[in-house]
Amino acid sequence: MSTAAGPATANDVAEGLRSVDYLPSEATALVSFLAFKLGKPVLVEGPAGVGKTELAKALARYLQRELVRLQCYEGLDEAKALYEWNYRKQLLRIQAEASDTGWEDVQEDIFSEDFLLARPLMSAITSERPVVLLIDEIDKTDQEFEAMLLELLSDFQISIPELGQLSSRTHPLVLLTSNNSRELTEALKRRCLYLWLDYPALEHELAIVRLHAPGLSQTLARRLVEVIGMVRELDLKKPPSIAESIDWARTLLLLGARDLDADTFRQTMSVIVKHRADMDIVAERVGLKLPGALDAV
Repeated sequence: MSTAAGPATANDVAEGLRSVDYLPSEATALVSFLAFKLGKPVLVEGPAGVGKTELAKALARYLQRELVRLQCYEGLDEAKALYEWNYRKQLLRIQAEASDTGWEDVQEDIFSEDFLLARPLMSAITSERPVVLLIDEIDKTDQEFEAMLLELLSDFQISIPELGQLSSRTHPLVLLTSNNSRELTEALKRRCLYLWLDYPALEHELAIVRLHAPGLSQTLARRLVEVIGMVRELDLKKPPSIAESIDWARTLLLLGARDLDADTFRQTMSVIVKHRADMDIVAERVGLKLPGALDAV
C-alpha cells in the first residue's frame, strides 16, 4: 500500500504495521492513525518490553520515514537533546576576521544556523522530509526537561535566544515512551494522545511468536507462550519481554526442541530470565510444573 498520502483509516495503519512485521492491537492502530491525522504526539506507556519502542520503528518503516531517536537518561539536558553552538567553528570564524573588526560585525555571523550543532529534537524539527521522532523513556528525565519539551510538543517549534523561533519545516510524527517509573506532568500529558501497551493476550503473543519464528510448531509455540505467561505472573525483578519470547522461540528452533519439558526449560531459562534471584523463583515455581520435572529431582 502506498504511503504517499498517508493512511486513510485505522485499518490502513493496522495493515501497514503488519506488513512490516508489527502486529498491533486495535487501540494501537487507532491511536497511531489519530496521531497522523491530528498531528498530535503520542505518549505510549506500559511495562518494559511490550513493544513501545518497536512501535515507533515500525511506523517509520511503514510510513517510509527516517526515525530520529532521542534516548532519555537522568541528567539529559538541552545541549544533548536540542542543539549546542559549535564553539570551535565560532572561534575559527572570529580568528579569521581582521584584527580591527568589532564584535558587532562578527556577532550576527557566528550566531547563525551555520554554527549550530543539531541534536535529535532540532534535527526532527528542521528536517526537509517528515520524520518519526521517538523520545524514548521520557520518565528517566526530570520535570525541567519535560517543561523544555512543551513548546516542541505544542507548536512543533523551538526557541533559540540568539536566533528566535525555528518552526518545523515538515510535521514529525512524535512518540514518547515511558515505563511508568514516575508520574509525568499534566502539562505534558495534555499535549499528547495516550496509548497504554501491556503484555499481549495469549493468542496475540502466539501470533507474534509465530510471525518471527515461523519454523516453530504451533503446539510448541503455544506451550512457550503459556509458560511465558506463567513466568510473568511471578513477582520478578524483570518479567520476560516480548522480544525475549521471540528469542526463546528461536533458541528452541536452533536446538531442534520438539517439546518444552523440564530439562529443556532448565537449559534455556536464561534466555528469558535475567536476574539470579529470579532464576531460582522461576525454576521452583514454573520448572517443577513441566513434564519430566520429577525425573530431574
